[in-house]
Amino acid sequence: MNTSRSEFVAVRGIRLHVRRWGNPDAPMLFMLHGWMDVAASFQFVVDALGGDWQVIAPDMRGFGLSDWPVAERGGGNYWIQDYLGDLDALLDHYAPTGEVNLVGHSMGANIVCLYAGVRPERVRRVVDLEGFGLAPSHSAQAPKRLRNWLDELRDPPQLKRYASLDDVAGRLIKTNPRLAPQRAEFLAQHWSKPDGEGRFMLLADPAHKLRGPTLYRLDEVMAVWRKVTAKVLHVEAANSPTLAQIAGEIPLDEFKERFQAFPNWREKIIDEAGHMVHHDQPEQVAALIEGFCA
Repeated sequence: MNTSRSEFVAVRGIRLHVRRWGNPDAPMLFMLHGWMDVAASFQFVVDALGGDWQVIAPDMRGFGLSDWPVAERGGGNYWIQDYLGDLDALLDHYAPTGEVNLVGHSMGANIVCLYAGVRPERVRRVVDLEGFGLAPSHSAQAPKRLRNWLDELRDPPQLKRYASLDDVAGRLIKTNPRLAPQRAEFLAQHWSKPDGEGRFMLLADPAHKLRGPTLYRLDEVMAVWRKVTAKVLHVEAANSPTLAQIAGEIPLDEFKERFQAFPNWREKIIDEAGHMVHHDQPEQVAALIEGFCA
């Protein structure tokens, strides 16, 4: 197993924890994890890379060992724009000039795709692992969305605590039955920590469970995607359950028409994998990343 090095970078008033693998002089791959995940999630893909790469992966704000920003009153707030700002600052820190290769999973994939349209001159390649965006919204949903948000602020969500690391690993396997036990054991150590009371807490701010007050504007997202000049590789699990869940009653072909906004987009389908494609088939994912970014 390739060993990562931990660094902490001051970004926009908080400290972000960053994992780095590989030779510091090697070409860079920046990797962004998904919702309720951590940077160590890419360990299996890093181990499967055949070339000489330097992989840089942050724990995004509110996850892992990165700070939980706390509002003046109440808990933390998390907006997609904040993640874009954090990525912009991290790239200025690690690669202040030139173009970069961005890899993202799920929420991280949505972030790197947006960033590539906002800063097209900074991005060379984008690898999108199971990133689909969300179902389109309409204005009539706004009153209920705002009401639900206010209700959740009154009674904020909490995260479950676990009796042992084995229980944390079991929770990971329950979510993803394809996950090998030894991989679940590794992830559990980075996904949680002792809570000081004999149990284990997840390394995530419970405020991430709050559904924000704003709607997902697909037309705005596609407007950003149209500005992307980098080549984009979309990697998707065969019969992706996440795609089916997000699409809902929208036919999948119709739902995926949104990707036509990217000027240079192609996709690869991976068999025997679910939403966590980088856990289920890391060798295939690593090969696709290397072939696309080399």
